[in-house]
Amino acid sequence: MAASIWKGSISFGLLNIPVTLQSAQSEKEVHFSLLDKKDMSRIKYMKVSAKTGQEVPSDRIVKGYEYQSGRYVILTEAELKKANIKATQTIDIEDFVLLDEVDPMFFDRPYYLAPQKGAEKGYFLLRDALEETKKVAVAKLVIRIKQHLALVMARGPYLVLELLRFSHEVKNEKQMHFLNASVKKRSYSPKELKMAEDLVDGMTSKWNPDQYRDTYYQDVMKTIQRKVRGGKGHKVLEAKAEKIEATDNVIDLMPLLQKSLQARKKTKRKTRLRA
Repeated sequence: MAASIWKGSISFGLLNIPVTLQSAQSEKEVHFSLLDKKDMSRIKYMKVSAKTGQEVPSDRIVKGYEYQSGRYVILTEAELKKANIKATQTIDIEDFVLLDEVDPMFFDRPYYLAPQKGAEKGYFLLRDALEETKKVAVAKLVIRIKQHLALVMARGPYLVLELLRFSHEVKNEKQMHFLNASVKKRSYSPKELKMAEDLVDGMTSKWNPDQYRDTYYQDVMKTIQRKVRGGKGHKVLEAKAEKIEATDNVIDLMPLLQKSLQARKKTKRKTRLRA
């Protein structure tokens, strides 16, 4: 299995389903290393002190938050984790909604969720429940030091997770001021609109993502491959893949599901009584 980006559990009622987060993207951006053309040695980046100009070893580097100009407060890794230890280890499901209700403007980045060893039963139970109900789960999780909103949904045999932007991270049209009053006026004629609609109809086809190609990437790669064939290639060592520890956690899910349903009913009853 490929190296995981995040490791924890899906919190579904009283169920905890151990999973790993795997990238669903296969980025095709061309990445370059900086080399010294004199001897073809790699140019390294160093973390240096702004005061002394000397390199600072990693064990002396801490995280500081600038709360006012030139003044920082230091936070340790332990303090960051202690802020919400549960949130750093779980994908906490809060609601279930229809996918069509979610504005695509909120979509950010997709991932696959893979079950850890022993978690297959709970994993497929949730996957099949989402598939049968045609719903997606709204959840929160923390990756590194940032909390994310996310959707968990069924896709083929897998559960996938789509990171979302929070509402305050998405600008709505009322916050935009690119169009002034005069620009907002439609100045085209009905005939021009009809021609534009005919052009749209003529260019309409069924969505097929495979037909769209990154021609810039392909052309750059052709140039690179031509240089490699000409004997101008240089070997770069790849980092070793991270190993994922497996856990045995086969449990009977029925009692947990029953308790979760009972707890949900009590919560709804209390809410009605307060109303």
